[in-house]
Amino acid sequence: MVDRQSPSDSGVSSRKDVSSYLPMTQKECVDLGWLPQRPEDHDPEIHGVDFVLVSGDAYVDHPSFANAVIGRLLEARGHRVAILSQPDWKSADPFRIFGAPRVAWLISAGNLDSHLNHYTAHKKPRSDDQYSPGGRAGLRPDGATIVYSQRCREAFKGVPIIAGGVEVSMRRMAHVDYWHEKVKRSLILDARVDIAVYGMGEKALLSIIDRLKAGEPIAQIHDIPGTAYAIGKHGRPHFFPEPRWQEGQSWWQQDGEFLEEILELPSFEEIKGHDDESKKRFARAQHLFHREQNPDSAPILVQRHGDHTLVVNRPMKALETDELDRVFSLPYNKEPHPSYGDETIPAHETVKFSINIMRGCFGGCTFCAITEHQGRAVSSRSEESVLEEVEDLKRLKGYKGVISDLGGPTANMYRMRCTRPEIEARCRRPSCVHPTVCKLLGTDHGPVKQLMKKVRESDGVKMVHVASGVRMDLANLDQEYIDDLAAHHVGGHLKVAPEHIDDDTLRLMKKPGMDTYLEFEERFQEASHKADKEQYLVPYFLSSHPGCEQSAAVDIAEFLQARRLRPQQVQDFIPTPGTPATCMWWTGLDPTRMKEVFVENKMRNKRKQRAMLQWWKPENAPLVRELLQDTGRTDLMGSHEGALVAAEEKSSSKRFASETKPVKRFRKKPGRKRSR
Repeated sequence: MVDRQSPSDSGVSSRKDVSSYLPMTQKECVDLGWLPQRPEDHDPEIHGVDFVLVSGDAYVDHPSFANAVIGRLLEARGHRVAILSQPDWKSADPFRIFGAPRVAWLISAGNLDSHLNHYTAHKKPRSDDQYSPGGRAGLRPDGATIVYSQRCREAFKGVPIIAGGVEVSMRRMAHVDYWHEKVKRSLILDARVDIAVYGMGEKALLSIIDRLKAGEPIAQIHDIPGTAYAIGKHGRPHFFPEPRWQEGQSWWQQDGEFLEEILELPSFEEIKGHDDESKKRFARAQHLFHREQNPDSAPILVQRHGDHTLVVNRPMKALETDELDRVFSLPYNKEPHPSYGDETIPAHETVKFSINIMRGCFGGCTFCAITEHQGRAVSSRSEESVLEEVEDLKRLKGYKGVISDLGGPTANMYRMRCTRPEIEARCRRPSCVHPTVCKLLGTDHGPVKQLMKKVRESDGVKMVHVASGVRMDLANLDQEYIDDLAAHHVGGHLKVAPEHIDDDTLRLMKKPGMDTYLEFEERFQEASHKADKEQYLVPYFLSSHPGCEQSAAVDIAEFLQARRLRPQQVQDFIPTPGTPATCMWWTGLDPTRMKEVFVENKMRNKRKQRAMLQWWKPENAPLVRELLQDTGRTDLMGSHEGALVAAEEKSSSKRFASETKPVKRFRKKPGRKRSR
């Protein structure tokens, strides 16, 4: 669907030769000897592609992009992988250009859920796409996983379909779709894939492929952690022993014990309604789902959808350091495919000179999808692996000695793990740092401080920024870390994410209270003063999160004004599928405690809350005034010190009309002329 320049066009010379990339076109496959020059010369013994990886993102050969990671990982195993990036989904023809995959289709909507990629918090179409060439929107469909799966089946019947990526992770169970305002079935059922891989899927995918290559039918590959599948009314789930299986009956009608522990969640039919009871059952299902995410002890989750049953295996264990190092050591070019010419991919420009040092997050923030996809356990790279990537960056065109970020989902969780593995193996706690930092969590900042020092002292490195989120409650435990951060890794402003100032809202977010931010602010200012640098924190806030009432938005504005802060970027809460906060938005209940939660559902009120975080902008003044009037805070309107917005001024024409007494005109009635 994307118009691309050929490798011989101008602009391609700035990038590496096309042969060093995974092939994106039929011609590239021919040049590699994978496909014949002419269709009639096809020899099944020597020709063919093992996997066609269909992706909603542009192909950027960089470890921050899933299509590159999966493609390079399979290439390292000796497989032939072709990338079908952002194909025209309106017909099956583009899905036929490489021929039928010899092993399987691999499908991903991309690095973002396709609806989140397309629409704003106010449900308006986005004007750009950060993962597309030139930032152009419209190069992938809504529900990309479902659409791509359908086209793959149309193109070649009988070829196994394996789906993965963020969209699968977030929508693997029955889930709320904010943009359609309803509970939807599991994406796995709607996409009709043979098997789905959720989470960071390297280990699970390789396990599936090894068994496929060994000749095992995909319909029998159902017991791999980190995967999910669906069965029909009379299908046998893998946890039911085959010798005792009785044909013609559903699994729940069979007698006997299961091979593994299972937990059946409320069915789709029980939770899809808009009534209070359905929403209570939905909240209960979400609580059970989020509680049972321990890869060592979680049961198999089962959820019925009519005559079908969804089976979700326990999560795959996080990669160990040596495994993660191997993923990052694959031969990435760190650039978009040459066929894009000089057209940039905005998301790549953001990470081009950054280094990811870890995966996963044990913060458990209820509005964040990182836990749903990357997991709660932190996987960290070795120092050697990171320093090798530093050397690779130095060879990239455009490198000027500045590393834009040294971090990950949370920069200072590097090498942090539970100190009691035997307890970690059965822990159900959704967050290691909320409501307080767990006493069993290893919070030593020594490894990350040492890594930061080695990277910044590397020859050819002038500056190393830490632009990823810093977990302030952890940082407050180590002043030396804050000193290093302020002295060497901040260029004037450090972005941090307190998210809110209202205690009830912060509790629902699973974020620390404002006292944590204020302590970090004081420590950071002291560290900056010690380093003789004038630096400031730039706090990041989220509007309209469940629990946040209109008055709380005013409190944030007052807080920011008192510190003379004017955030240029603010975020309105978007209920993304699968998160606890989205459950709160839909049900009005905290799924952990099953207590009622305030939810702002009126779109205009959501716009007011967002406008309040940027109260100084002239275009926001009408909404700010309206919210201040709604909350009885007209004391913040006017020209006095502390006012957020000027009192409403009447236009000159209205003022003139109100100040001038109208002239009353009389019309003479017809009658006789009076004589004198």
